[in-house]
Amino acid sequence: MGRRSVAILGGRGMLGSDLAVACRDCGFDVRVFDLPEFDILNRTQVRQAVDAADAIINCAALTNVDGAESQKELARRVNGEAVGLLGRLAADGSKWVLHFSTDFVFDGELDRPYMESDTPNPISEYGRSKLAGERFLEESDCSHCIVRLEWTYGVHGSNFVTKIIERARSSGRLKVVNDQVGSPTATTEVAGAACRLLEQRVEGLFHFANSGYASRFDVATFIAEQLSLNAEVSPCPSSEYHSPARRPLNSRFDCTKIQALLGEPIRPWQAPLACFLRHL
Repeated sequence: MGRRSVAILGGRGMLGSDLAVACRDCGFDVRVFDLPEFDILNRTQVRQAVDAADAIINCAALTNVDGAESQKELARRVNGEAVGLLGRLAADGSKWVLHFSTDFVFDGELDRPYMESDTPNPISEYGRSKLAGERFLEESDCSHCIVRLEWTYGVHGSNFVTKIIERARSSGRLKVVNDQVGSPTATTEVAGAACRLLEQRVEGLFHFANSGYASRFDVATFIAEQLSLNAEVSPCPSSEYHSPARRPLNSRFDCTKIQALLGEPIRPWQAPLACFLRHL
């Protein structure tokens, strides 16, 4: 086993699936670990995954934002404590870890894009659990890189893009919030950036999203236009939606820090989303 082996935890999910393909294309020997045979809460199984490769990418997470409000302890165990365990085991084996976090660690009240140096202030149990994972990993003293993501979509899971398409086709009318602003980010784009970080064994905290910003309503309108959907899309404020978990209104990321490490400019969100929609 040499420096070209990588274990992907949660490797069959939306992000993990694209990461596995990208890593193999880059010449890595990829080992995928996921449910049902792998449980990130199982210390023995996590140790086996860490021992299986010289680098570990963690995509395993409880991502049900609303569900985390009623499953607070489970969210903290999966998104927080398990990440700390991973870090400690990686430190014991001198392994490098790439871990993904989220824009939900912020409250969304800043009037500019968020930088890595901005103070987190999560407003949901999901955000709090993910922030705990970041801190547990940092405290583990393993060699690691944390990448915060936002508004991700891909072919291997349910997400905002696929939900908008389903709603538009089933009802013909939909209201979409226009006060939540960020950047829809393709998991294929994340995978490409992750491979660059993996090659360089970069350490630190980074923000990554496709470039440019849009509201959820803007994105829904773009989707409807690209697919020529016969649907009426109208804007509304977040206050009209009553969900268990609060969402940050400002999810904009400043990606200057990670851009300096990538070999080419981060693409505007419209290009990969248009490509995704063409291939659905």
